[in-house]
Amino acid sequence: MSNHLNMDRRHFLKVGGVTAATLALGTTGLLALGENGNKALAATRSRGSFGGYGPLVKDSGGILNLPKGFQYRIISEEGGRLSDGRPIPALFDGMAAFKGKHNSTILVRNHELTSQTNNPVIGRNPYDKKNTGGTTALIVGPDLKLHEEYVTSSGTIRNCAGGGTPWGTWLTCEETRNTGHGYVFEVDPLDPENDLSKTPIREMGAFSHEAVDVDPATGIVYMTEDDGPESYFYRYIPNDPSGKIGSLQKGGKLQAAAVEEMSSNEMSNFYSNKKFGIVWKDLDPEKPTLDARNKGCIQFSRLEGCHFVDGVFWFSDTDAGDKNLGRIYRYIPATNTLEIFYESTETNDLEAPDNITITPWGDLWIVEDGGGSDRIIGLTPEGTTYIFAENILNDSELAGPTFSPDGKTLFVNIQTPGITLAIQGPFSHRNAARSRLMGHAAPPESYAPKVSDKLTAFAEAQGMSRLEAAAFHRHGMPIL
Repeated sequence: MSNHLNMDRRHFLKVGGVTAATLALGTTGLLALGENGNKALAATRSRGSFGGYGPLVKDSGGILNLPKGFQYRIISEEGGRLSDGRPIPALFDGMAAFKGKHNSTILVRNHELTSQTNNPVIGRNPYDKKNTGGTTALIVGPDLKLHEEYVTSSGTIRNCAGGGTPWGTWLTCEETRNTGHGYVFEVDPLDPENDLSKTPIREMGAFSHEAVDVDPATGIVYMTEDDGPESYFYRYIPNDPSGKIGSLQKGGKLQAAAVEEMSSNEMSNFYSNKKFGIVWKDLDPEKPTLDARNKGCIQFSRLEGCHFVDGVFWFSDTDAGDKNLGRIYRYIPATNTLEIFYESTETNDLEAPDNITITPWGDLWIVEDGGGSDRIIGLTPEGTTYIFAENILNDSELAGPTFSPDGKTLFVNIQTPGITLAIQGPFSHRNAARSRLMGHAAPPESYAPKVSDKLTAFAEAQGMSRLEAAAFHRHGMPIL
């Protein structure tokens, strides 16, 4: 342990076995919980921890093993034909779902392509004619029949992940540092291949972008970088937070996360369940990675997927941790606090977490990128994992998990050969209390803060988590 004490603080999250829990919570939604919310939380706990949908059943089609009662439908395949006859591009990746007309679902899908490919994105209004990446859209009816499929942007490089906006557009990310690239672009699926789709949002930075998501309350965009072994956690504060198409193009401030200043005494005890806060450092958007390094920002390993829900930003680090199997982080903007929510120590539990999403009933679902038969792994508020699906087609990764707006269908991609699947079955119903519990539950015991017996008793009596009670206590509320 002594070798940790003199370590530069920006490397602390890369050290195996760090127990970086925090007592602090945002009060967003907390004070307004009320009697009904407390009863709902108590009812959620009384049913016990959700443990998944049981063992997987071998798929006779040789594509995806699922639990009993679930089935998939292939709705799009690489090399087929778009609605206008152009080929369906290769390398399916990140994806989001939006509500369309007549109960349809609009999917926007990334294609992680470079300049050389057999099935490029062929666009009519490309950003850079020499490059073959981009995005497509799929209109899927409530009967899971594909109504339309078309190119929405083109001429970009390695459109890996990205994220949907609250106003119905898709932010596609270039995972590259190639000159003239490495940007975020806004794509409107209802106005495909418009000029906005080929206009980089330069103020959001030129770096190896992975994923983004938007805090709907503030309009702030949070972003991850996949450029191991040196990746940073960014945010973009737009000058225009109105949440309209094109508003992110009006400029803003790019920042990266750093650990708040600590005294030497605090540093000496840092690895004993100490809470920590985040400060944000302003960056030059033309050289953000170098700027973040020089300003002592937190160096992660390889950041991947992210999801913002219920006032909490979740993101994954694919090979962090003592056994390099990956971590899941939780950042709470209301108090600028960051914690490790889960660290995998066994390949069967989780290996190489990539894209993530929150289910309608509140669990975090993660697709793996670990090689072999990659899976969809569920992570509960109690910190347990379960397997929902297993790719048996080949050693290609799963990508882009997203639920339809009504929560009845999970859409997910297999990257190579590109396949988009729609999965239905006896999914759990929407559960707002459980969703909120996921965002504010204490991390697994090994990462949990030390809470007194009195505070634990108070939390149980009030039907809240220990972490919530600790947050009240920390902020001065006389609850004991």
